[in-house]
Amino acid sequence: MKICKNLFLILLLFNSVPLQAKDFFANESYEKSKTALFTEVYKTNRKSFYCELEFDKDNTVKIPDWFDASKISSRVEKVEIEHLIPAEEFGGYIKQWWYGDKNCIDKNNVEYKGRKCAEKTSRIFRLMQSDLYNLYPAVGSINALRGNFDFTEFPSIVPSIFNNCLFKIADAHVEPADHAKGVIARTYFYFENQYPFFKIDEKQKKLFLKWNIKFPVTEWECLRTYRIEKIQSNENKITKTQCIDKGLWPNMKKGKKHD
Repeated sequence: MKICKNLFLILLLFNSVPLQAKDFFANESYEKSKTALFTEVYKTNRKSFYCELEFDKDNTVKIPDWFDASKISSRVEKVEIEHLIPAEEFGGYIKQWWYGDKNCIDKNNVEYKGRKCAEKTSRIFRLMQSDLYNLYPAVGSINALRGNFDFTEFPSIVPSIFNNCLFKIADAHVEPADHAKGVIARTYFYFENQYPFFKIDEKQKKLFLKWNIKFPVTEWECLRTYRIEKIQSNENKITKTQCIDKGLWPNMKKGKKHD
C-alpha cells in the first residue's frame, strides 16, 4: 500500500495540484503547539492516548505494574507528542519533502530534503505539522514502536505487546485499544476535510468508517476538541458535529464552566 500511496503522491506533484487548506489558522510553530497541548489541552485528564497512563506536570509517566516497560525502555518514562497521522504521511504531499529546495542547503553546502526542508520552506507543511487536532500525548516507547504503521484489526489470537494495554503490532500494522479507534477515525476525517489534497487510503477509510460508527465521541473527546478550537481558531467539524448531536459539546451544558 505504501508503494501505491507514494506513486499517487509523485503523480500529484508532477501535476502541480495546488496545496490548500480550509480556514487557515495562524500557528505555524510545532514548538508552540507542543507547549499548548500539555499546558492548555491536557491541563486536565492527563492520560496518554493509547494506554491511558497518567503523566504529571513534568510529563513523567506513572508506569503500572502490569505494563511491560522492557520495550524501548529508554523512552518509557516520558510522554511524547505523537502525530497520529504521521509526518511522513502528510509530508509526502509536499514537493520539498521529495525534491528539496534551493533554500535547503546546510552549512557544508550540501543539499537536503525531507521533513527538515519541508518545515523550512513550506507554510502548508508547518500548518499541518502544528495542527493540534492531530497531536496526542503518547508514551515514548509506544510512539517509537507505532512509527508510521497503518491501522488495522487483528484476530484475537494476536497478543498485545504491552500486556493489559491493548496495543498490537504485526506485519507493519497496528491495532490500538477500542477507546482510541473512533478518535483515530475522526482525526483522519478531519485532516481530509481540512486539507482537501490529503487523501485517506481506501482500505483505511473503510476501516475508519466502521470505527467512527462503532466508537462514538465521548465527553473527553468533545472537551479536547473544544479546547483546541479555542486555541487554534478553526473548527474540527467532523468531531464537533457529533458532539453537538449527542449533547456533549461543552458550551451546550448550561451552568457548567469550561475553559
